[in-house]
Amino acid sequence: MNTAATGQDALAQIAAAEDLDSVERLRVAFLGKQGSISGLLKTLGAMSPEERQSVGPQIHALRESVTTALAERKAALESAALEARLAAETVDLTLPAPEAPRGTVHPVSQVMDELAEIFADLGFAVATGPEIEDDWHNFTALNMPESHPARAMHDTFYFPDASPAGGKMLLRTHTSPVQIRSMLQHGAPLRIIAPGRVYRSDSDATHTPMFHQVEGIVIDKGIHLGHLKWTLETFLKAFFERDDIVLRLRPSYFPFTEPSVEVDVGFALVSGPDGKSRRVLGGSGDAPGHGWMELLGSGMVNRKVIEFGGLDPNEWQGFAFGIGVDRLAMLKYGMDDLRAFFDGDQRWLAHYGFSALDVPTLSGGVGTPA
Repeated sequence: MNTAATGQDALAQIAAAEDLDSVERLRVAFLGKQGSISGLLKTLGAMSPEERQSVGPQIHALRESVTTALAERKAALESAALEARLAAETVDLTLPAPEAPRGTVHPVSQVMDELAEIFADLGFAVATGPEIEDDWHNFTALNMPESHPARAMHDTFYFPDASPAGGKMLLRTHTSPVQIRSMLQHGAPLRIIAPGRVYRSDSDATHTPMFHQVEGIVIDKGIHLGHLKWTLETFLKAFFERDDIVLRLRPSYFPFTEPSVEVDVGFALVSGPDGKSRRVLGGSGDAPGHGWMELLGSGMVNRKVIEFGGLDPNEWQGFAFGIGVDRLAMLKYGMDDLRAFFDGDQRWLAHYGFSALDVPTLSGGVGTPA
């Protein structure tokens, strides 16, 4: 048995291998279960002790040398392939690095989407209108003529230009004009919410010159205050994710509703992880340790408003309500300063649980903090 000749032949074939596939084929041919060198190792069992002592070391040395040659040839071919790839590919170091996800869903966007989902379940459509309004839609059609004292309640941003009809132009002070436009366009029955930006000249910890509001209106036959209370109660229970929301309706005054009611909601003061107390809605305001908080305004739509909407108030009735979207976000997510909503500080958003790539949906939202 000429192991030297066999080894030289094997090493020559390995050295001549041009790619990794060839190296693998030679490994199988020499060292596989049916390989030639593996076959030599099997013959040792049939030899006499003297032959095994003489031939065995030669066969084992052959296997070791072939194994080493295969490993070295494989490493050399892999290195050559890498060098060729590096030579063919170039990296433009002047290109900017990929940006990591930045920004978060804003609490206002989150709440807007939650409102749309909840009211959609109640059969409401979402309606929008222009933020630059004329005097007639913003005031007159809502039972606030030129001399009406309610206009003094709105610190309005007026434009120097007049509307095509000769009236004043302004930044809308509420989304109520959408109600008029919807009645004129779609008639009755009508069931919509109107979320959007509104503007008033006011600024402190709980007021900003630009804020967000959602108003709702239902126009149909036989509508009464019971429908209004049920709608608001169902909405607030779904929004705050609590079944113990208790409402209290107080008589009030709004020019566009008659009768008008302020809606109070029961709350308790709960100490948070930071030691600060915050209002948590739930339970009756008359319960020990609880109180009532004014949350929104509402009422039955004034007959004059229905007439301005092109409908007959003897045939159609309805209710309307309005609430600040920013305030809803503050109450649900425990925020205490409205001005921070407009700072664009990601640290502030992250503090309240809003993170990059959040999707603003009711089901997938950040939920109510513990």
